Amino acid sequence: MPSFDVVCELDLQEVDNAINQTERELGNRFDFKGTTFEVRREDHTIQLHAQDDFKLRALVEILQERLAKRNVPLKAIHAGEPEPGPMGTAKQKLDLQQGIVSEKAREIVKHIKDSKLKVQAAIQGAQVRVTGKKRDDLQAVMQLLRGKDFDLAMQFTNFRD
Repeated sequence: MPSFDVVCELDLQEVDNAINQTERELGNRFDFKGTTFEVRREDHTIQLHAQDDFKLRALVEILQERLAKRNVPLKAIHAGEPEPGPMGTAKQKLDLQQGIVSEKAREIVKHIKDSKLKVQAAIQGAQVRVTGKKRDDLQAVMQLLRGKDFDLAMQFTNFRD
């Protein structure tokens, strides 16, 4: 029976590449000469640290540009509030979303079932598996899910005929 999975995954290697590009660009920028800044990825978070709030905002903006150029979906990155650090510095934490949260998965399944298409949707861990008898029904579900904004970066993987 044909099926596919709805997932939310980030390519962490592309995230690392974007961080390296950001560090190189900031090292060459005039407004960051002689200042301290730090961009560090730890598992599924990015830690940002800059000399002041203005530089922190510029750092976030440059990082988002680099991530977008490397096709990393910005919907999967959730920025925390900027926090004051010691001696007037500023820091911020960006969370990288891996997998679909259970409440979003239930919302996706409900949306699929409300469409009255002849498919079954089941939550399997951090993904949603959609199965149906016809390939056309599965493609209709993909179009349906692309049309609604669930506020997460969805990818369709593991398509089996």
